[in-house]
Amino acid sequence: MNINKTLLTLSLSATFLPSLSNAGEVEVLHWWTSGGEAKSVQELKAMLEEQGHSWKDFAVAGGGGESAMTVLKTRAVSGNPPSAAQIKGHDIQEWGGLGFLTNLDDVAQSGKWDDVVPTMVTDVMKFNGEYVAVPVNVHRVNWLWANPEVLKKAGVGVPKTLDEFFAAAEKIKAAGYIPLAHGGQPWQDATVFEAVALDVLGSDDYRKAFVELDMDTLSGDKMVEVFTKFKKVHDYIDANSPGRDWNVATSMVINGEAAMQIMGDWAKGEFTAAGKVPGKDYICAPAPGTDGQFTHNVDSFAFFEIKDEANVSAQKALAATILDKDFQEVFNLNKGSIPVRTDMDMSAFDQCALDSMATFKASAKTGDLVPSMAHGMSTTSYAQGAIYDVVTNFFNDPNADPKEAAQKLAKAVKAAI
Repeated sequence: MNINKTLLTLSLSATFLPSLSNAGEVEVLHWWTSGGEAKSVQELKAMLEEQGHSWKDFAVAGGGGESAMTVLKTRAVSGNPPSAAQIKGHDIQEWGGLGFLTNLDDVAQSGKWDDVVPTMVTDVMKFNGEYVAVPVNVHRVNWLWANPEVLKKAGVGVPKTLDEFFAAAEKIKAAGYIPLAHGGQPWQDATVFEAVALDVLGSDDYRKAFVELDMDTLSGDKMVEVFTKFKKVHDYIDANSPGRDWNVATSMVINGEAAMQIMGDWAKGEFTAAGKVPGKDYICAPAPGTDGQFTHNVDSFAFFEIKDEANVSAQKALAATILDKDFQEVFNLNKGSIPVRTDMDMSAFDQCALDSMATFKASAKTGDLVPSMAHGMSTTSYAQGAIYDVVTNFFNDPNADPKEAAQKLAKAVKAAI
């Protein structure tokens, strides 16, 4: 795709194209600072600048966005919010309830967002029925990334179940490799935990536990089994895991130091940035035991109420550009995710993305499309924080008891809601 031609087409066709006299500035808060992510942000910046506006980058590093949210709260409360900020899931409703967000319905109607974006996604982007946020993409979280060379050297295949994973991990360990690349941060612990939970609980009980916050499910026998298997996973990560960033863990798989990583499809952006080819240099497969299921994480930007007229014009141009087909293609190719629009030509996408889109559409019909707890899609930040605490404390305590952990999980969630 000729990016310059695309930019020109977009700049001429954008509904909210500014005249240079009312060119404004957008300040955008995000935490996309790793290779594939940073490249994606540059595309958005370039498209906006092509329309005559300027972009002020407000990047706060940290994969799960906790640091960024702390900074955002300080700015918003002091009456100086950015134009847009990377906010998703239930947090959008929270910010809307506080009265900080602006109405984007004019941009949405012009772009026919309701026609091209699934209702499951648009519902999250609206507050009191009005658009206040724009979805950027759909990530599948329950992926297993593997280095085929390391698997071959250990004499194992890609594990399809957790039992196969544990058996393969033993052989990989014996062959002198790290079976599972992992970063010991709460959101990464929760990412692995929810993949295990999706397998053990199944989609319905997963929903009961992490969407409905059902106390019996959170403390029940199946949850005890989740913790038991999750504990076993710890045997296959290395001692240097605590504090490691997710993209550093991904590079361990890329470099052949580790065999596998359980991580969302943003990891694919790192493989792509390193010039690796899916099916040849790396394998993408459903996390063990979760074939046909899809844990979704939808990245989005919430738009804040600002006063300057030129900056409002720039803000609307940004909202329109995010859902433009050309941007959706180039952004998601870099990021590793799939477009949030259902009317996209997917011919430029690789097999991992095609598999992801097929499972996304199929799981929506079977009831196996579930929101990610680890990535703020299934519940409030308070309940998520309570789950994080229990999960991380358990994972890092070699003497922790799975039955006790399930009881603690239910109690912690109950206290948070």
